[in-house]
Amino acid sequence: MSMFAVTREAGPGWAEGKGAVEQPGTAEHAAFMSTLADEGLILLGGPLAGSEHGRVRVLLIAQAASENDVLRRLAEDPWAVQQRLVIAGIEPWNVFLGADRLPGPRTTHDAHG
Repeated sequence: MSMFAVTREAGPGWAEGKGAVEQPGTAEHAAFMSTLADEGLILLGGPLAGSEHGRVRVLLIAQAASENDVLRRLAEDPWAVQQRLVIAGIEPWNVFLGADRLPGPRTTHDAHG
């Protein structure tokens, strides 16, 4: 399994003038993301501080066999379908510190420093 840092941001379907919790379909989006966390695909996630009050920016740490697996699953998010959130970037992430605190199998590097 590999780790990925995923950034998502408000897309063309974002309801302007409303924060993240005021968007239509918030409950469905939250339930979907909780499922991804329960499955172990998303290890950490949430809005970048302060962005939840306007056009949100989100950071996710994902664990999957491939980038395509992450993209495929996130495409099923109701907010992705409605283009409330779009993927701004996805990058492989090498975990050097704290890997022992992450759940499940993972690819890590042993670094001291």
